[in-house]
Amino acid sequence: MVRWITLFCALLLGAFQAHAATPTDRVLLVVSSHGRDDGKTQPGFEMDELSQAWLVLRANGFRVDIASPAGGAVVADEHDPAKPYNAAFAADAEALRKLAQTLPLSADMNGQYAAIMVIGGKGAMFDLPFSQLLQSLLVETEARGGVVAAVCHGPAVFARIRNADGTHWISGRRVTGFADEEEQMFGKQWVPHFPFLLESELRRLGADVSDAPIMLPHVVTDGRLVTGQNPFSVAAAADAVVAARGKTPAPRELWPDERSLALVAQAVAGDAAPLAAGLQQDGRIDVPLVAIWGYYRALQAKGDPAMLAPALKVMELARPHFPEPQLDAAIAEARAALANQQQP
Repeated sequence: MVRWITLFCALLLGAFQAHAATPTDRVLLVVSSHGRDDGKTQPGFEMDELSQAWLVLRANGFRVDIASPAGGAVVADEHDPAKPYNAAFAADAEALRKLAQTLPLSADMNGQYAAIMVIGGKGAMFDLPFSQLLQSLLVETEARGGVVAAVCHGPAVFARIRNADGTHWISGRRVTGFADEEEQMFGKQWVPHFPFLLESELRRLGADVSDAPIMLPHVVTDGRLVTGQNPFSVAAAADAVVAARGKTPAPRELWPDERSLALVAQAVAGDAAPLAAGLQQDGRIDVPLVAIWGYYRALQAKGDPAMLAPALKVMELARPHFPEPQLDAAIAEARAALANQQQP
């Protein structure tokens, strides 16, 4: 009888271990260890991105860990703690505990996670592509049937992964990431120090890269590889991770900045009515963000009517709700540039 009890216990333990070895509900978020002084002396990770990814994944029932190359405390770039997702993250004791003492990347993490999501921020350009541990964890996770994801500057890690035959792991894969035109507009301080320009490097390595106009949401799913272009793509990318795990993402209300730029994207695509209605009736619209998007897009257009016309439309829609002299000047300049283009 003792022998049968021992055998039964052994079988039960084996079954438990086999179940535990299937990490169907665990996700690892990876952030840069590079940051110093709120990103002023060395850029770090984007808190906005970490907060959104954490909240979406937790709302979908995943257990979430946070890791970095060095482990321990990590430094985010300067951010607005009042944004709803940052405030929600700060109110989560578990989130704060895990961020205060991030896990060091380790080979022991192999086989432990259903998905690994690499968070962006300009610090990601300096340490994540050169972490062989992170590279091996991503390759192992995908090979085991897990999901690999990266957002904003996070896809930089893919630029230094090679297959066993020496070919580039990213070659032929459909991806997105922080675009060159976004770097030109918003990344001037650190871009000269980057080891490479993200979009250009991924294209050079043979990746099939797509992107949306600056700072508009854009997510690409290629099998079990998920990428998001910028901070406003992170929540949707986290939803895509959930879907790639075979689950239906939990319904959620879009955050104001996410919702605002999704409506801007519709306007740029030719349907401005939802943005106009939202600005008139919806208190969840971030009106300054809408106006600023139009302003920067107009600057970027440099007179190109294909870019300038939708930028002008967005600025004109925002103007009644955001009366700023600088916006008025940008609208007048855009109108004049388009009028000049139409003259014979």
